Amino acid sequence: MSGAGQDDLRPVEGIEDLVALIASGEKPRERWRVGTEHEKIGLHRDTLRRVPFEGERGIAALLEEIAEIDGWERTYEGANLIALGKDGASITLEPGGQLELSGAPLARSGETCAEFSAHLELVRRVSEPLGIVWLSLGMDPLHGIAEVPRMPKARYDIMREYLPSRGELAMHMMHLTATVQANFDYGSEADMVAKCRMALGATPIVSAIFANSSLYEGKPSGFISRRLHIWKHTDPDRSGIPPFVFEEGFGYRRWVEWALDVPMFFLVRDGRYRRARGMTFRRFMKDGFEGERATIGDFDRHLTTLFPDVRLKRILEVRGADAVPSGLICALPALWKGLFYDPEALAAAGALTAGWSQEEREAAMDSVARRGLAAQIAGHPALPLARELVTIASEGLRRIGAETGEPDERGFLDPIVAQLALGKSPGEILLERWEGEWNRNVERLIDYARY
Repeated sequence: MSGAGQDDLRPVEGIEDLVALIASGEKPRERWRVGTEHEKIGLHRDTLRRVPFEGERGIAALLEEIAEIDGWERTYEGANLIALGKDGASITLEPGGQLELSGAPLARSGETCAEFSAHLELVRRVSEPLGIVWLSLGMDPLHGIAEVPRMPKARYDIMREYLPSRGELAMHMMHLTATVQANFDYGSEADMVAKCRMALGATPIVSAIFANSSLYEGKPSGFISRRLHIWKHTDPDRSGIPPFVFEEGFGYRRWVEWALDVPMFFLVRDGRYRRARGMTFRRFMKDGFEGERATIGDFDRHLTTLFPDVRLKRILEVRGADAVPSGLICALPALWKGLFYDPEALAAAGALTAGWSQEEREAAMDSVARRGLAAQIAGHPALPLARELVTIASEGLRRIGAETGEPDERGFLDPIVAQLALGKSPGEILLERWEGEWNRNVERLIDYARY
């Protein structure tokens, strides 16, 4: 659902060109779709080490085999196979070798779940002969930064140089974490504003439901979602909860103005990455860079390097969930679809968090990172809020189905309902078993957490 504009070579004449880029994402309701993106962390089952890029049992060999047996188109950077594409979906590499499926834009939750399930089956089929297992966790539970291989992608080399100067845990974000996120459409600027505000408000609640990164280097991490904590210490310029979203007058232009002042990582010309050395896009527009003039495609690419909890491009991306087991992965896009794509649910979910201050939202994310569904969110226990939000989404899905004649999608929320019935986040349950019945046995952890 994203990225198609990065080859747009039209020069940027002014801010209105960039506003128009985001406005071009508007779609009529009948064309609204859902895209799901999912990351997973791979280990060699015999050694329990992270999977390197090179070698007979490496990431490159795995990608080559997927392309060979299932007809995916290969993408190279130099001599390195770094991505695959097929039917609007892609399989790409995160900096530490996490494998990401970026799904095609699809209309129904059943389609997104089927796409993900088929992807997992394919990856398992190729991984098993290589002795690779993939973990359904929001963070590597066993390894520190020094033990994680680096993927040979130029953009990641530049990020590794830049981000540690901005946040003490930036390298942890790049190499240890994994997420599941969903992407949605908007119909107008007002619709975008309502959706962006609702999603940023609801993100602490959703993050609590999906909190699943409670182990680090084989020990309790001190968090139920250490991934959330890591993101807070990655880069304050480009991550977190942008407060201006809740201010009067927020719209496309305000997002663009913010993005213009976030330092760029790089500039791409002829497939080659050039370090931007902290230059903002605003300065690039005004002065150029190394003889190059800013293009629409440059800004479209720059938007992909911003990491707020909800990201606006020509779609809206919700980014607050840890990677989780399969059923919950299928539940995430259904949950957000029920909230985003039904007007009554959108209004009700927005009202649920509308009175919270920026300080309360920030404190909520801190509390969720440490306690998951046991957190306090703006003075309220997280668990009842989560149950109310899921009820709102369920009613939204019911109304969508009644209006469109689509199959009832409320059943995709059942794994969340079951999780809430336990009253604990996935990471809480994992931690209890690790410290209790598993007696810190790594083999039992892998058997439990593998896809």
